[in-house]
Parts: sequence; C-alpha cells; structure tokens
Amino acid sequence: MKAVVLAGGYATRLWPITKNRPKMFLPVGDSTVIDQIFAELEDDDRVDEVFVSTNEKFAPEFEAHLADSDFEKPKLSVEDTSAEDEKFGVVGALAQLVDREGVDEDLLVIAGDNLISFDVSDFIDFFEAKDAPTLAAYDVGSKQLAKSYGLVELDGERIVDFQEKPDDPNSTLVSIACYAFTADTVGLLDEYLAGDNNPDEPGWFVQWLQNRETTYAYTFEGAWFDIGTPESYLDAVAWYLDGENYIHESATIEGSTLGDNVHVMADATIVDSTIEGSVIFPDATIKETEIHDSIIDEQTHLDNLDLSGALIGAHTRITNGY
Repeated sequence: MKAVVLAGGYATRLWPITKNRPKMFLPVGDSTVIDQIFAELEDDDRVDEVFVSTNEKFAPEFEAHLADSDFEKPKLSVEDTSAEDEKFGVVGALAQLVDREGVDEDLLVIAGDNLISFDVSDFIDFFEAKDAPTLAAYDVGSKQLAKSYGLVELDGERIVDFQEKPDDPNSTLVSIACYAFTADTVGLLDEYLAGDNNPDEPGWFVQWLQNRETTYAYTFEGAWFDIGTPESYLDAVAWYLDGENYIHESATIEGSTLGDNVHVMADATIVDSTIEGSVIFPDATIKETEIHDSIIDEQTHLDNLDLSGALIGAHTRITNGY
C-alpha cells in the first residue's frame, strides 16, 4: 500500500502565521500536525511509501523538514503551482500524483492538516477487511458545521448517500479527508476527471464513486480537528494540552501568569504578562501584555498591550498600542 499526505494548501485563513510556512508545520505539543501523521505511517509495515503532495512554494520547507527528520518513508511529490489561484484542486492534484509516481496499488490518502484521535492503523484494518473504498467519518454535532464538509449517510457501515457541502444537511456525520482506495478505484480518477467532474474536494469523487461501487465509512468518536482557521488550530492545541501548558525549556517566564493551554516555544521571553489559550512562537518577546486566544509569531516584540483573538505576524514590533 502507498500513502499520500495532502499538504498543498496555502492556508490563507491563517495568514500572516502561514503566509511563509505550511500550516502542517504548526506545533501541537512537542510535535507538529503532519509529523503525527508521518509517525503513524512510519510504524505501519503495510505502508511502504509515503508521498507528500505539496506545491512549489512550500517545497523547500518540506525538503528541509524531511531531511531533518528521522522518517524514512516520506518522499516529496511537488505540484506545479506556487499560488492559490493556480491550484488543480485536490482530486486533480491526486490524479497527477498517481500518474507522476506510477501508483498502481491500494492507496491511503490523508490530509496533512488533520489532527485525529484514532489510530491510522485501525482505519487501514477496517479498509482491508472491507476490501473496498473507505473513508473516515465523524459526527460534528452541528448541522451548521456540517454544511462545510462532505455529508455521509449510512446503512450500517455502507455509504448510501454522500453530499459535498450541502445547503440543508440531514445529519451531522461528515467525511474528514482520510480515504483508502483499492487499486482498481485509484484507476477511476482519470475517468472521473475526464467526465468534467469537480476536480477540487475529494468528497466530489467519493460522491461520484459511491454511486458506482460499494463504499464504506469508518466512524469514530473522540476528537478531530481540521486545522484551517486560527480558531480550529487553537482548539486543537487546547485539546492536545488538555488544560496544561507546554513551555520550552529555553523560554524565559518572569513575573507572569500563564492560564490553561498555553504553548510557549524556544527562546521566547515573557515578562510581567498574562497569557491564556495562546501559542507563542520562538524568540518572541512579550512584556506587560495580556493575551487571550491568540497566535504570536516568531521574533515579535509586544509591550503594554491587551490582545484577544489576535494573529501577530513574524518580526512585528508593537509597543503601547502603536
């Protein structure tokens, strides 16, 4: 079995934090979102190769990241795009990767910005038992939220209907961008695209596919975070930290109060400040400042401020509100 980790997005909703870094490299505890996926794929002997699908803009960052890691399976596979408006769509990019890398066997596809509470090996077990196209599905508990995803309707474990981003969802069970396709199904990508079907979200392909052959859903409880917004990223950090804080040993904390779910990275300095539910990147300096539910990028200097829900880009200096 091969695996594809989708990492080609530009994460514009997280700018400026992700303007010059892939969102998959956002830290969650002592790891990153994508490294947690890599670790699981590395440990599963059924997966013999992992293709990391990214764009030309972020290719150097991924090359450096993989070179510095201990992972042996991941291999970069680069889309010919460098901006949001040049994207092929996820299905289009996946079809190109399959052709480019000569994939002709079972294929696991997972979004590199997914933080999930189930073991990927359990998902593969389910897929192998069914020997049929399979997706992971999660109950988001809100019809309003369900409008943003592919909606799954089941008869037992078999998908009987799939609607991509419906205006009026009839349930709250959604697809989470974790799929497994048989070798025969992988070969249908070109047929799907040749039919002038939507090349964007994989859900459109699943909707088309489940009308042609039996397709299953692996449902799970626990947690799932689609890290695409500041709110979802901070929610993921809060879930992972579970009320605790993660403070790098090289950070300096003096005369300050840190509430729940605060992540402070290497060589950051926090003096006479109050911080809660926030992520502070390396080498940031924060003095006499109150920060709630915010993301403060690297080498930032903040002095005498009150911030809530803020995104502060790298190398920014704000003093006394100016």
